[in-house]
Amino acid sequence: MLERPRGEQAVANPRRALVLEWAARVTIVAVFTVLAVFNLAGIYHITPLDSPERLLAVAARLSNFMFLILVAATALTRLSPILKAKGIEPRVSALLGTFLCAGLTLVPKTELGPILSIASTLLVVVGSVLSFIVLRWLGRSFSILAEARRLVTSGPYRVVRHPLYLCEGIALLGVALQVISPAALGMTLIIVMIQFRRMINEEAVLNSAFPEYGAYAARTPRLAPALFGGLLQFSLRSSHE
Repeated sequence: MLERPRGEQAVANPRRALVLEWAARVTIVAVFTVLAVFNLAGIYHITPLDSPERLLAVAARLSNFMFLILVAATALTRLSPILKAKGIEPRVSALLGTFLCAGLTLVPKTELGPILSIASTLLVVVGSVLSFIVLRWLGRSFSILAEARRLVTSGPYRVVRHPLYLCEGIALLGVALQVISPAALGMTLIIVMIQFRRMINEEAVLNSAFPEYGAYAARTPRLAPALFGGLLQFSLRSSHE
């Protein structure tokens, strides 16, 4: 029998759990659909499309729209959780990590030169497209809160344990460059710390739910791909020789 450590709880009372799960699904669908619509509506303010920067800005909004709609659609079809993190902190971290990212886009944009403007928008496009691909792979195991549904270790999850956070981080960097300021920098650092806490919470739940997770975590880096991590370690060793 699987032992549940303190801080985590198995999903008991199937009827109550089903009601809570569907309430969460409906909320996610509603919130992310609204965000997607507002994101798409913003294209109107980018017209006319008379420069590369404006064309890329439209591409960024369209790719982000696709990701937000996929989040809503995936929430409807995801599996029911078999284990959840216990306590208020994992829930607060998950919600703050999710919606502070959206809040950063509301910060007034800074006037950037054409090169930096294109670079930042490209980061948003690449991050959003990659997030869409990873979420499609994650599929029915998708969660916002720290919950275990099914262990995914193939595809992008063979490269790193948290590819979705990595791809969202690329987009976050692009947004942060567009609104760069002391306040935006502070907000970005807070988001990064919260997202790291979410990873820890999710790993604890997965480790308890799936006995094979320990072996997977031992051979798979958390965020930095193995090649990058190997090059970094080689550089650090060389600098100390």
